Amino acid sequence: MKSRKYNPKFESWRLTLKRVIEERQTPTGTLFYLVIQSLIVLSLLSFSIETIPNLPSSTRGVLNAFEVFCVGVFTLEYFLRIWVSDNRLKFVVSFYGVVDLVAILPFYLSNGIDLRSVRIFRLFRVFRALKLFRYTKAIARLIHAFHLVREELTIFLVVVVFLLYLTSVGIYYFEHDAQPNEFGSIFHCLWWAVATLTSVGYGDVYPITPGGKIFTVFVLIIGMGTVAVPSGLVASALTQVLTTENKIAAEVADTRDTSRPGR
Repeated sequence: MKSRKYNPKFESWRLTLKRVIEERQTPTGTLFYLVIQSLIVLSLLSFSIETIPNLPSSTRGVLNAFEVFCVGVFTLEYFLRIWVSDNRLKFVVSFYGVVDLVAILPFYLSNGIDLRSVRIFRLFRVFRALKLFRYTKAIARLIHAFHLVREELTIFLVVVVFLLYLTSVGIYYFEHDAQPNEFGSIFHCLWWAVATLTSVGYGDVYPITPGGKIFTVFVLIIGMGTVAVPSGLVASALTQVLTTENKIAAEVADTRDTSRPGR
């Protein structure tokens, strides 16, 4: 496989664009970040306005024109990110590469096609919100925190699924005879188990037997733990991430101070 020819001029342009697109510390990088982030939010707002019934045709024309503009900018951004990437294939198949593609693909799939079934692709425009992940430090910290406790959360999820099943079995035996329609099978009981174990309690289905009510009390107590445990794990991981960031920032600041002349 032949390697690409090295062109100093194009390589200089590529590195300049790479700094603008990927480095927020520079003025141009900050401007790029603000423009893209603003367009993402405005395009989602435009998508929401389109759902309002009886909109004037002039308003819909403005919204369509703005959508074309946004898609054009996002398409340019997508191909520029591919061009400046050191490993282009890796970027294309990465999470953010797929998100960038999904954010623009529905427009090209539905544009000019009159089939009503294809219009569902326009719903995927909401995935454009995922592009905000790249531009928000807090979300990056949250993703890092989830990564740190992924094993604990996986084990906890398995335990919750097991509890859902046991809860469904329990309420089935308590309530099936009294309410055969609402608690007709263990699968019918799963909805009640999810609503109760997560402490939501919609109230559309509820126990009426003494045993079922007592059983529900214990399920609600356990349900409070199912919310508290993952929250505590993620909060602890976020604290760890912030502590690490502050430590690195302090070390960088100390390094800069010691490198100054006269120190």
